[in-house]
Amino acid sequence: MRTFEFVAASSSADARALAAAGGARFYAGGTTLVDLMKADVERPWRVVDISRLPLASIEVRGDVVRIGALARNSDVAYDDAIASRFPVVSEALLSGASGQIRNAATVGGNLLQRTRCAYFRDTRWRCNKREPGSGCDALDGFNRGHAILGGSDACIATYPGDLAVALTALDARVEVEGDGGTRAVPVDAFFLQPADRPDRENVLAPGELVTAVEIDADPLFARSHYLKVRDRASFEFALASVACAVRLDGTRIAAARLALGGIATVPWRARDAEAALVGAKADDETFARAAEAALAGARARTHNAYKVELAKRAIVRALHWVCGGAA
Repeated sequence: MRTFEFVAASSSADARALAAAGGARFYAGGTTLVDLMKADVERPWRVVDISRLPLASIEVRGDVVRIGALARNSDVAYDDAIASRFPVVSEALLSGASGQIRNAATVGGNLLQRTRCAYFRDTRWRCNKREPGSGCDALDGFNRGHAILGGSDACIATYPGDLAVALTALDARVEVEGDGGTRAVPVDAFFLQPADRPDRENVLAPGELVTAVEIDADPLFARSHYLKVRDRASFEFALASVACAVRLDGTRIAAARLALGGIATVPWRARDAEAALVGAKADDETFARAAEAALAGARARTHNAYKVELAKRAIVRALHWVCGGAA
């Protein structure tokens, strides 16, 4: 780990000022940042402690649920308002990491966690995300865990998180505070696909601070589910995951939301699959058609072609569950 300056922020404005120069990092739970600093992947000259800022509340404001960026994952997962209105969020959070890590990790930090790609996290390998322009050894290397959607010739690193996938399905918004004031960014616009700039992972400018996440309490979202497929039952990242929500009108699907994780470079909103679901009968034929639509643009590599079929089956299974086993 390299030498760095550690300073505690007294307010959001103070935190932004301390990080505005670039090359600085915010610190809250530290469950990702510290590991990357030890591996010499992250090399901040300054670490700004924001853990004492008043950004940890979970509030219901009319038809909007607001989750502070410093709310702990465990607190969010077990909050009554979250569990009742958005089961998919609670399930996604409880499927991630371990109880100890969930007690430390924050919502903002969870959204901003960086890929688990081994080529990114080991400085012996070429990685355009870590060192722009150096190349990507994952393209022709062991890429079993890598993305089949949203990749480019510069990067196929998979976005690792669960929460952001659930939030993408719920049309949630990320509240960002900067010098120009506060703005709300839809979750599915917050993350950037790699294209030729894999080092740019989101829309944040230097010094901007994530302060909250907001979700509209649409009754649709109360019938939601998160399915995570992984190599082992706990403390493992997704090989494929599905966040879905539906509203049924008898045996037909009146409205649907679907997002995918573990298979894309960003939390992946499957809008073509949603279109295939709406108005159709809630049965396995419809679910299979939606799954085909969701994976139509998949681009597999040497070792990750299995993810295409795995993701399709996960979609069918998740939709079958959330529709109450309708067939």
